[in-house]
Amino acid sequence: MNIFADFTQRVKNALQSLDLKNSNGDAPDLSRVVVEAPRDPAHGDLATNAAMVLAKPLGIKPRDLAEQLTRKLDEDPDVTETTIAGPGFINMRVAPAVWQGVLKGVLQAGNRYGAIEQDPAPKVNVEYVSANPTGPMHVGHIRGAVVGDALANLLQFAGNDVTKEYYINDAGSQIDTLARSAFLRYREALGEDIGEIPPGLYPGDYLKPVGERLKKEFGDTLLEKPEAEWLPLVKEAAIAAMLDLIREDLAALGVEHEVFFSERTLHERSGANGSKIDVMLDGLRAKGLIYQGTLPPPKGQVPEDWEDREQTLFRASDFGDDTDRALKKSDGSYTYFAADVAYFQDKFDRGFDETIYVLGADHSGYAKRLQAVGKAVSDGKTDVVVRFCQLVKLMRDGEPVKMSKRSGDFITLREVVEEVGPDPVRFMMLYRKNDAPLDFDFKKVTDETKDNPVYYVQYSHARLRSNLRKAQEEFPGMSIGDADLEKADLALLDDPGELELMAKVAEWPKVVNVSANTHEPHRIAFYLYELATTLSRHYTRGYDSPHLKFIQTGNPKLTLARLALVRAISLVLGAGLSILGVNAPEEMR
Repeated sequence: MNIFADFTQRVKNALQSLDLKNSNGDAPDLSRVVVEAPRDPAHGDLATNAAMVLAKPLGIKPRDLAEQLTRKLDEDPDVTETTIAGPGFINMRVAPAVWQGVLKGVLQAGNRYGAIEQDPAPKVNVEYVSANPTGPMHVGHIRGAVVGDALANLLQFAGNDVTKEYYINDAGSQIDTLARSAFLRYREALGEDIGEIPPGLYPGDYLKPVGERLKKEFGDTLLEKPEAEWLPLVKEAAIAAMLDLIREDLAALGVEHEVFFSERTLHERSGANGSKIDVMLDGLRAKGLIYQGTLPPPKGQVPEDWEDREQTLFRASDFGDDTDRALKKSDGSYTYFAADVAYFQDKFDRGFDETIYVLGADHSGYAKRLQAVGKAVSDGKTDVVVRFCQLVKLMRDGEPVKMSKRSGDFITLREVVEEVGPDPVRFMMLYRKNDAPLDFDFKKVTDETKDNPVYYVQYSHARLRSNLRKAQEEFPGMSIGDADLEKADLALLDDPGELELMAKVAEWPKVVNVSANTHEPHRIAFYLYELATTLSRHYTRGYDSPHLKFIQTGNPKLTLARLALVRAISLVLGAGLSILGVNAPEEMR
């Protein structure tokens, strides 16, 4: 049940009954007509922009159209009052029965209230984290991991068939560096004094277990081999160990990917047609999207793979990119971009209707090129969405955090999670828009106050569950299952605070829809905090006015109705926290 969609249709029906025509004698386009919650609840329960967006096409004043429309809306038995604000916005008050009907709908839908059903479900690929497998996750990976995971959960709740994917950058020079670093630790495991880690190699102690693993598997036989022979063996062991470490780190944050895609598979030959990159190039060449040419040097910092020579280029600028992109260098080797194109080709071949990349802010220049690739490879059939996550600054009481950095030269994801727990990390990473910088204060996220949003929302859920348990103790014979609560006399819920809570619950389906369409999971976190605030405001009134408390001793009928409201709010809070990947506690002490 989406009350905003319902009343949007009612407004459109009222407009159609007015038989309005534009200058061409045609009925106006109603696609921009919406009904929303007014910014100030004092103005009404619902508001519509209908007169504002239709007045110009119809050649009449917005207020004149608003007056015609309000007369029609006043005929709706669920509309108790209409007012015109400013030049022509229409505010509506609705009957309490509307909100009570929403409440019943919540109880009928259970934890699927607000979920969107799509048949067939669009296939969506969300790729996130995708850090080089050269060490444990560090603090710079946390935000992208949380945003990507919550976005995938959100899209799944909104009716999509979602695949969570991690792209393993296991084909570049950094993997050779990893292998050489691991080989040094292997020599150390065999008893050699390796001294200081040479510049250019990875210094973290996390590679010591890899050295021990190599010692156990190969003994000292690798020492007798030239680098060309031991390097691939060590590389395989090091990559496997790093991926195990990465999976463990992400699991500590509650993040699990369904697919780990290896970049190396794009370069490996597979039959007579060569590698996946070769096949991709043949496909683009057949479309006339590849040519031999030179590129001017990019503005600012020149990337290491730029060459002032004739190269194999992709016509990216034909698809909205700022410049064409090199696929092959003058020596015949592939650029990083070539692998990116082949990777998208693989996603397209797997049938995804939408591919989403969640990247760090340092990749901000990638959006146009990835979208150009999507348009070219899929002929515009697959939507490409790129979301960037700004950096996180770790603070403690307003001061920058200095942690042990036991993994070499960075603060690990695990250190952050172990200090405060995954719930505060996940919620607070989503309590600000992904492309805005974020300060993460260790003290604030563990304070048990309203100023700590994750505590406030979780406490609200636990408080509601506590009321359900207390009601069972107060009325031992009362059945309070969802089916029982549906049958409660919801007409008893007529206090302004109760109506405000039901109206807030009614916003949930719209919040889900807008958040999914804009790919902005932070909207879920904002809404949950607003719902918790509305709940607290009403709950606090009960201290001075005991007749407003949810449990009314001696009045099981009223209690049952209020428990229906309690259950509905807890369902929405639970669903929202689940999307964010945050625990919805039954109790908090």
